[in-house]
Amino acid sequence: MEEVPATLLFVSVVAVLAPIIAAAPLPMRLPMVVLEIVLGMAIGPQGLNLAQVRPGVQVFGELGLSFLFMLAGIEIDFAKLKGPPLNLASKAWAVSLVLAVAFGFVGYFTHFIEAPILVALALTTTAIGTLMPIVSGAGLLQTRFGVLFLGAGAAGEFGPVLCISLVAAALGGGLKSGALLVGFVALAVVAIFLSTRAEAPRFAKWLGDRFAKEQLLVRVAVLLLAIFLFLSALFGVDLVLGAFSAGLVLGLLTKSERGHHLRERLEDVGFGFLIPIFFISVGMKFDLKALFGNPQALMRVPLFLAMFLVVRGLPTFLYGKELEKGQKLPFALLASTALPLVVAVVELGHRSGRMHSENALALVGAAMLSVLLFPAIALGMLKRAPPQPLAGSPAAH
Repeated sequence: MEEVPATLLFVSVVAVLAPIIAAAPLPMRLPMVVLEIVLGMAIGPQGLNLAQVRPGVQVFGELGLSFLFMLAGIEIDFAKLKGPPLNLASKAWAVSLVLAVAFGFVGYFTHFIEAPILVALALTTTAIGTLMPIVSGAGLLQTRFGVLFLGAGAAGEFGPVLCISLVAAALGGGLKSGALLVGFVALAVVAIFLSTRAEAPRFAKWLGDRFAKEQLLVRVAVLLLAIFLFLSALFGVDLVLGAFSAGLVLGLLTKSERGHHLRERLEDVGFGFLIPIFFISVGMKFDLKALFGNPQALMRVPLFLAMFLVVRGLPTFLYGKELEKGQKLPFALLASTALPLVVAVVELGHRSGRMHSENALALVGAAMLSVLLFPAIALGMLKRAPPQPLAGSPAAH
């Protein structure tokens, strides 16, 4: 029992240090997510061995992952994405899936990859939840670039999550699990349909206006998240899909005039407490020594990193003139950034015994590098070709 308070102490120290270091005037500023993972490695069993991911910390970490995807679901306003942003994003993700499956099966037949479908799904992901604070902090959400990226991010999360759930159901086997999955997907589709409405339903608007400044809405949000997570477990679906769907429904509450108070409070709970624990625990669990002690795994890291960029970045040619000059490569880099879903895929492969350790280590290592490198390079390039603010946005005045 003494180990849990000690672990929480060191995790809390890291959670405080990460934003302080991220804000420090250093020559190269690292994203806070990367710092949390790196510092998690430092205090974890493979580092100073000050803390370990015990069941109590694991629960907080899973709640953090749930909040990460719930907040991503809240942020994605499908009403604003209707038309070219969502159409292009869907087509681009379909191309990504074809490229990833082709790579997966080439690797399988050359005995390089033993789980081609799982590896392919990992390559098609976009870490929209991880990128959201970075993109928002750079003021990109009020630009055409940001709207297009939100569409790409939504496709790069919802598509892989749905496919991962299908694969998990297939590995679990049985007609019942398949039928339950169809039922849950129907709920998710209904959530998306409701979120495409320009105006919130009357009840949601009343609830958002009546209790915007009270604790009740936060409790309603947590209850809704708990309901979707329960349904995810009941239907045998990955919890990420449940959390994302809960976020889509909660987005209805934030469409009211005062509903932004709910978003702010949930962000305080998520990014202030739970989400850092998830990323720190990812670092604590990552076996860095095993990666550097396995030459085959280490050699695969740059290959998988390149494949992230090819699979998610190459389809940006579909955007044509939708992106301004000098913005396609930054867009490709952001769309190619992956991490949380890669960890979920690797854990699924580990539980099923279908993914060898060298590929699991290399995929997570490459995903970490993508978070470290791609957003920083993309934002640096966008400084030379800044996107124009949308008409009517605060940045346009």
